Amino acid sequence: MEQLLQQLTQVTPTSVWEWFLGDPLMVVSTILAAVILRWVLNRSIARIVDVTIAKHDARRERVPGRAGRVLAQATGLDHERHRQRTLTMGSLLHSIVTFAVTLVTVLTVMAIVGIPLGPLLASAGVGGVALGFGAQSLVKDFLSGIFMILEDQYGVGDIIDTGEAIGTVEEVSLRVTRLRDPSGVVWYVRNGEIVRIGNKSQGWSTAVVDIPVSYAENLERVIPLIKDVVRAFDATPEWKEHLIEEPQVVGVESMTGTAVTVRIIAKTAAEQQYGVSRELRERVKAAFDEAGIKGPPLAPFAPTAR
Repeated sequence: MEQLLQQLTQVTPTSVWEWFLGDPLMVVSTILAAVILRWVLNRSIARIVDVTIAKHDARRERVPGRAGRVLAQATGLDHERHRQRTLTMGSLLHSIVTFAVTLVTVLTVMAIVGIPLGPLLASAGVGGVALGFGAQSLVKDFLSGIFMILEDQYGVGDIIDTGEAIGTVEEVSLRVTRLRDPSGVVWYVRNGEIVRIGNKSQGWSTAVVDIPVSYAENLERVIPLIKDVVRAFDATPEWKEHLIEEPQVVGVESMTGTAVTVRIIAKTAAEQQYGVSRELRERVKAAFDEAGIKGPPLAPFAPTAR
């Protein structure tokens, strides 16, 4: 107790200040520098994200024509999708910066206060190797997820084929991708296990419509009628936005003893080919009925031998 009282009596403002100018000041300076560095890096990342979104908006406004506008939406250049992907990458970079700055700051403070880092780093190295062997599949999933987001391989709402399952993407995270197949089953596919991706919602699709008519019909009457139907279809406002260009009547695709098949090819926005095909068939059928053009005759019924 007497020694403690003697030490307390020896404490003066000068000695306290000298003590503070040593290790405590270094610790405070290190933490303050880390806070400032993290703030600067996060501000830089936020600035880069804003500039990227602004440049995309300017580039999107310069897309010419109907085909360019449809493709811009279909190939993943849509504003909202690009914005969400950019914000996701910005959030990931924020997390990486925070983790790296915090780790370096903690190690620096420990070195200042005299905690030996050698045994700690050796233990961390051994633990890291063990963790790497045990969690290598998890690391693989995260790395694959990062590259999938960076490369914009697919996004929410896309219809994809992962090899294991085919369906509509409902959620994309760094570890797993959740999609729902046409029967309603929800699939959780680990990103590291996806070897190939078939995206049915990027770019454009092709609708191939084959129209069979009777072999006895006059093609000089049939083909111009189909072309008129196609032009009227392309001029319809609700369908024009789904078409990259006016559908083409390419001519006779095949002939048999009873039928001639005329082919129509339409380039559409992604995943719109099914509706375009159905609508074209309905309109051609109505035009054929009005013009009295007949389809191929039914094959004669052959009775089975008893």
